Amino acid sequence: MTQDRISKTMTIDEVLNSFPSKAALIAQALTNAGLHCVGCGAATWETLEAGMLGHGMSEQEIESLVNDLNKILEKKDPQKNSIAMTEKAASKFKQILKETKKEAYALRFGDKPGGCGGFEYILDFSNKRLDSDQVFESFGVEIHVDKSCVDRLLGSEIDYLEGLKESGFKVINPNVRTSCSCGNSQSY
Repeated sequence: MTQDRISKTMTIDEVLNSFPSKAALIAQALTNAGLHCVGCGAATWETLEAGMLGHGMSEQEIESLVNDLNKILEKKDPQKNSIAMTEKAASKFKQILKETKKEAYALRFGDKPGGCGGFEYILDFSNKRLDSDQVFESFGVEIHVDKSCVDRLLGSEIDYLEGLKESGFKVINPNVRTSCSCGNSQSY
């Protein structure tokens, strides 16, 4: 039977295998919610509910996560031949530009060798487009990406998350094959 929605009674394995095209986004949402079992294999047999209760989370937090996961299913996939930001990320980036008096700057996005997973993302200010850059645009933000890493980053979506445990820009990249448990590096 094919699933079309995520429920709290589904195992983490069922969630990821039922929606393979959204697995990277789902895994990121689970990690952001405090469930770091994606990729470790230790608890993929647990239901979302059991996993969250085991981490001391409330029924309200469980329902909130399930709602967020189902919103991911409804969301249109980022263009596979583009690099995009969510509206929230673009708004936050513009706010930072204004606060730092860099309104004319773009976002520099890339990756570099490093971390325990192989590569780390680069998010920085870019005051001018380089000849070696490919330029993308999302919600009024210009994104400069060195052509040498475009193939690894195509399809990525940059989001901005705010929470009690952590806040910041998060990259969801469909090209990632594995990532380290700290979530700061990945391999392709």
